[in-house]
Order: sequence, then structure tokens, then C-alpha cells
Amino acid sequence: MASGYSWVYFEDKMEVVKDKLMEVQEFYNWTLSFSDPRVADWPLMDGVSNTLALSGLYLLIVWCGPMYMHKRKPFVLKWPLFIYNIVLIALNLHICIELLIGSYRAGYNYLCQPVSYSLDPNEMRIAKAIWWFYVSKLIEMLDTVFFILRQKNEQITFLHVYHHVTMFPIWWIGTKWVAGGQSFLGALLNSSIHVMMYSYYGLSALGPAMQKYLWWKRYLTIVQLVQFVVGMIHASQSLLLSCNFPVWMHWALIFYGMSLLLLFLNFYYKSYILKKKNRKKNASSNSKKSLPKETNNSKKADNKHISKDSVASRRKTHAKNH
Repeated sequence: MASGYSWVYFEDKMEVVKDKLMEVQEFYNWTLSFSDPRVADWPLMDGVSNTLALSGLYLLIVWCGPMYMHKRKPFVLKWPLFIYNIVLIALNLHICIELLIGSYRAGYNYLCQPVSYSLDPNEMRIAKAIWWFYVSKLIEMLDTVFFILRQKNEQITFLHVYHHVTMFPIWWIGTKWVAGGQSFLGALLNSSIHVMMYSYYGLSALGPAMQKYLWWKRYLTIVQLVQFVVGMIHASQSLLLSCNFPVWMHWALIFYGMSLLLLFLNFYYKSYILKKKNRKKNASSNSKKSLPKETNNSKKADNKHISKDSVASRRKTHAKNH
């Protein structure tokens, strides 16, 4: 009797789940009705399933990769890593140039630019650049694969994984619905910073001989922080101006930018401010530890000197008495 009741309860719950999934599917189908028709036939743009599957595969690699490499020797990937970084420099530079030229020729307003779904050559140029930006987020997941193969697991932080696993699906949404207009600025800022970032990684891949040229890592993080602030301000002022651009996209950019800003601030604090404080603390504690030794040595020297003086004075007194 009890088992029969449990089965009926389970079936009821499954029906509720099915209904909810149907509602989600209906909502998704409804959103597709106002997606950008220009990108519908482009690779990976027909539906979200491939993007989600690739993001899931990435998380699986993050989880299984270090376990697989645990008892194996790390790979030396100097030249593959260098070539990989050169490819990403070229790709991000291409995206930057296309967005700059396309937005300039299309007469974009940098404060408020609605999306144009026209087949105008400049608008298509921007849309293609945004699609390539989305694809670049898939390629950049290889950053993590290289860390795993080289057993640099300390680099695979929550910030690192969160950034990679979210950027790819978020920019699928951006490309699918708003491949132009206001969204071009976020892609432009990020790709320009990634030109600098992968230049840094490309140089560091060449080994210790290049370390003297890599003093600017801290400033690269600062530039990234500025990027998030600019992006949030840009989206916020567009909301205040009632810019003819999807409101949900503005809010998505603000909240996502805020999450990245907080995580990068935490990284900056731990990497540069806290480490500097700890170095100073260690230096002062080491100097304090050395002080007692010096004091003890000086005390011994003083005692020796006093004992010598007292012996000499006793001898003088003894000589006078005799």
C-alpha cells in the first residue's frame, strides 16, 4: 500500500517537472521568434543545445583532467602554447578592427545605438565580428586544457572557470538576439584587452628569459577592472536614456559585469595587495627575530669587558696592599 502511494506521488512529481520543462521550451521557442534572422544559419546558431553541451564538456574536462594527469609527467608545450597565443592575438585583433571600422562607417552612436537587423554591409560586418567574438570564447577554453596538461592546477581557480564557462553561452545569447547595436562595445573592449593579454601569455610561454619583459601583468589586471566598470556605466546610462535596445540585455550586462568585477577585485587584492602586506610582515618579523641574537651577543661582550676590568682592578688593589 505504502509503495503504491509512493509510486503515485513520484508520477505526480514527474508530471509537474514535465509541465515546467514544457513551459521553458515554449518560452524558448517564443524568444526565437524575435532573434536575429541574419545569424540563424551560421555555425552553432541554430539552437542553444550545442553551446550548452560544449560548456558541459568544458566542466567535465576541468573535473576529470587533473585526475587524469595526477600520476603523469607534465607536458612541455612551449611552442604549441606560443602558437596558440599568436592565433588568439590575431583573432582578437581582427575582431577589434572589424568592429571599429564597421561601427565608424555605420555611424554608430557610442552612447546609445539600437540594433539594426538590416543586411547593410557595415551592419553585417559588425554581426560577423560579434559571431567571431563568440567563437573566440570557445577557443579560449583551451587556456584551461593547457594548464591541466602542464599541471598548473593552481591557475584553475573559481574565477578562471567561472569566466570561461559563462562567457561562451552569454555571447551565444548576445549573437543570437543582439548581433550589433550597443553590444558591439563590450566585444570591442574585451577583444582589445585580450590582444594585450595573449601578448603577455605568448611572451611568458617562451620561458624565464622573457620574465624581465613581463613586469606589466598587474596593470593588465587593472585594465580588465576598468573594462568592467566602463561596461556597467555604459549599460546604466543607456537605461537612463531609455535607449532603444533590449532592457534585459542591459541588466544582464550590469549584473554579469558586477560579478566579474568583484571576482577580479578579489584576485587583485590577494595577488598584489595582500602579498605585499605579507612580504612586509615577514620582513619585519625576521628583523625582530635577529634582534635578540644581537642583544645577547652585545651583552656577552659587555660582560666579558666588565669581567676583564674587575680582574684588572683587583690586581691593582692587591699590588698596593703589598
